[in-house]
Amino acid sequence: MATAAAAEGPPGQVAKQDPAVETAEEAKEPAEADINELCKDMFNKMATYLSGELTATSEDYKLLENMNKLTSLKYLEMKDIAVNISRNLKDLNQKYAGLQPYLEQINLIEEQVAALEQAAYKLDAYSKKLEAKYKKLEKR
Repeated sequence: MATAAAAEGPPGQVAKQDPAVETAEEAKEPAEADINELCKDMFNKMATYLSGELTATSEDYKLLENMNKLTSLKYLEMKDIAVNISRNLKDLNQKYAGLQPYLEQINLIEEQVAALEQAAYKLDAYSKKLEAKYKKLEKR
């Protein structure tokens, strides 16, 4: 280790280290066996890391594939439901078209009943007037 000597101070005294001054160590290269061992360790760890990353990506793709299959099945079910609804709607429209003449007859009968009811009310009112006149004439 190198020590920093103070610029001032009497000779022969050990100078105090200034906390602002850092000491440096000489970089030594590790032995050849250590470098080989470190490289092997690094490559093994990198291989493990990359293997994990590839496995995770592969699992993600498998999950997406399963989700796509399930979604496809759901869409097929929805298509079948829509086809059934469409078929039932066509059947209902045909039945309604078959009932249409009867519905028109019911409407016509309803109109005739309403007209008959009005005639009955008029006849009732006329008969009450007639009865009132009869009673008036009878009292005389």
